[in-house]
Amino acid sequence: MPFPSTSPLREGTAPRRVLALADDLSGAAETAVALGVPGRIVLGPASLDPHAYGEAVVVDLDCRSLPAADAARRVREALRAVPSDVLVLKKADSLLRGNLAAEAAACAEGAEGVVVATALPALGRTVRGGVVHLDGVPLHTTDAWRAESTVPPPSISAALGDARTTLVPLEAVRGDALPAVLRAAVSAGQLPVCDAETDADLDLIAGAALDCGPGVRLVGTSGLAAAVGRLLGRTEGAWAATTAGQAAPAPAGGRRERPLLVVVGTADPSAPAQIAQLTERGARHVSVNADVLDSAAMEGMSDDVTVLSIDSGPGIRPGSARRLVSALARLAADRAGDADLVLTGGETARHVLDALGVAHLTPLGQIHHGAVHALTPDGRHVVTRPGSFGDTDSLLRIATALRPDLPHLPHLPPQGDLPVNAIPTADNHRSLPLIAVTMGDGAGIGPEVIVPALLHPDTLARCRPVVIGDAGRLRQAAAILGVDCDIVSVTAPGEAEFPPGRVNVVDLDLLPADLPWGELSALAGEAAYQYVRVAADLALKGAVHGICTAPLNKEALHSAGHVYPGHTELLAHLTGVDEVSMMLSTPRVKVIHVTTHIGLIDAVRRIEPGLVERTVRRGHDAMVRAGVAKPVIGVCGINPHAGENGLFGYGEEEEKIVPALDVLRADGIDARGPLPADTAFFLAGRGDYDLIVAMYHDQGHGPVKVLGIEAGVNLTVGLPVIRTSVDHGTAFDIAGKGVAEAGSMVEAVRQAAEMSSAAVR
Repeated sequence: MPFPSTSPLREGTAPRRVLALADDLSGAAETAVALGVPGRIVLGPASLDPHAYGEAVVVDLDCRSLPAADAARRVREALRAVPSDVLVLKKADSLLRGNLAAEAAACAEGAEGVVVATALPALGRTVRGGVVHLDGVPLHTTDAWRAESTVPPPSISAALGDARTTLVPLEAVRGDALPAVLRAAVSAGQLPVCDAETDADLDLIAGAALDCGPGVRLVGTSGLAAAVGRLLGRTEGAWAATTAGQAAPAPAGGRRERPLLVVVGTADPSAPAQIAQLTERGARHVSVNADVLDSAAMEGMSDDVTVLSIDSGPGIRPGSARRLVSALARLAADRAGDADLVLTGGETARHVLDALGVAHLTPLGQIHHGAVHALTPDGRHVVTRPGSFGDTDSLLRIATALRPDLPHLPHLPPQGDLPVNAIPTADNHRSLPLIAVTMGDGAGIGPEVIVPALLHPDTLARCRPVVIGDAGRLRQAAAILGVDCDIVSVTAPGEAEFPPGRVNVVDLDLLPADLPWGELSALAGEAAYQYVRVAADLALKGAVHGICTAPLNKEALHSAGHVYPGHTELLAHLTGVDEVSMMLSTPRVKVIHVTTHIGLIDAVRRIEPGLVERTVRRGHDAMVRAGVAKPVIGVCGINPHAGENGLFGYGEEEEKIVPALDVLRADGIDARGPLPADTAFFLAGRGDYDLIVAMYHDQGHGPVKVLGIEAGVNLTVGLPVIRTSVDHGTAFDIAGKGVAEAGSMVEAVRQAAEMSSAAVR
């Protein structure tokens, strides 16, 4: 909808300068990015000169926790002598926290009027009937104010205290008379409080408010700031940031020789899961006691990533937040050195930067909504983010954006929000493959790696995963991990829905609630068998497109009366296949095995040209299906040095391997060998081979565990259905402790999805 021709910004006129005021640093940074114009984030109201900072100055007044009178005083100080042609926006917290009434009143002093719009649709925070709703639930009925010393207000008007307000309902916002409605309210000395459910609603409000005249000011969220940016004709995120005429350094684009310190200053329940995403990939986590914040806890800060947080296990006492924030910030600043910083929670961020002597920031861009990447005058990269923002992978995405080649961190989208088409919509999500994820041995780490893997955005962008297992055990695992999610039972995979934060499970309900973690159990072995049986049946019926298995324990399986060497042979039996192959896949090397779970003497006896040929063909076909048109395959010998022309062994290579290679090469398959195994894996590790053929279990597994077990995946090749698995066992020694890494499970689901995608086309 075009804005009225009476808009104060006409074609050909100079860009209108903007002064935005926020009560904490993360809000200021969020507003700066939302406006999308060159400028600077200033830490404090001193020395304000919009001319010096381009078209926008965003000021962190650092008044969230001040007494109301002091907060109002800082607003007045910032607005003193502001030119009439500067558009003033007072940033409001989308949860109505802080001194909203006092600050709005101070903002109204000397203005022609104030228009209020506190919706933030990007985070599901809407306003209907003058009441803030969080994902459709009224704010005052939620626990969003858990760390505050008071209860949330029942409406925006209540939050504005004694101010004279008038409600502008959604129908009026979307009506043609909105400018007249706002002008009438302003003329009557009232603060119009506007309903809004979408960004388009905020666009209408911003346009109508500016149409009321240059003396009208705005009070609202970063969503309203973004609407102002769109109205003024900017492109959000297209930063040409300037500092006294000098271009700001480019965003982080390679490893810098400095550590990364992540300071988590929030009581939001999503924080533990976000921290876990980093720690399971190698970050050091320092959780300090809320009552004893001791700098000694930070000794030995990691050269890569250190996460510092307050132990909130006992709960944060209401009213103590400010003291904890201040102490946490001092501790972080004391140990920061020259580290780049990730600071969650606006007050925490500001206190850390104050302690480091940082007076202003140049914004560079946004990693995800609210996670703002900025630069300090001395070249330190800083990301600030409100404490209540971000999905489970928020900190992981931020760390990866700052340090894209950081060890232990998988590839995730770099700086900038995910492309729109990277996150499936409700319509196109149904076109993604359905993957059955079997829970494995319930006494092992399977449940603990499944929960974070299935909540991972990369998983949900590629497939529709459904667990075949026990819902109760998954809930126990989520509690151990500190992950807040919904474990939902479904009767069939096709019934599952996939909103963020949900894990779907076909609940076989086979495990008792008191099943010990980390102990061998025939009961768990029986359950593991049944999970695989049901998944195989679903696959054969076409109800799922692929299977991904968490680890089972062979001894537990045998104790339950199911004598199979492992998943590979069990699935072959359940799907009626006589022969399959195990393939291990890591980012550096892929290996397919001629023999697997049998003794070494038996393996040598079983190897024969026909088996070698069939194994290589299965591996070749799998690589082609994975997108390698002409794979180069290295085939290991059996003996050291591949027999070295008969010096070792009894001619096994010439008898059992060479005839198969002759047939394969005649068919155009590039299979090279027999190769000494040590040489073959060295060459594969540097990229000379796409696939290595190992003759027996340890010949292939040993190098794989050295070259990439963290992201290793086990594929069963030759089944009528795609099957992948993690390349690790049940790990009874760490089961139930919340320390298992989920990276291999994420990768296993990813590869199952990629190789199953043809089934839905």
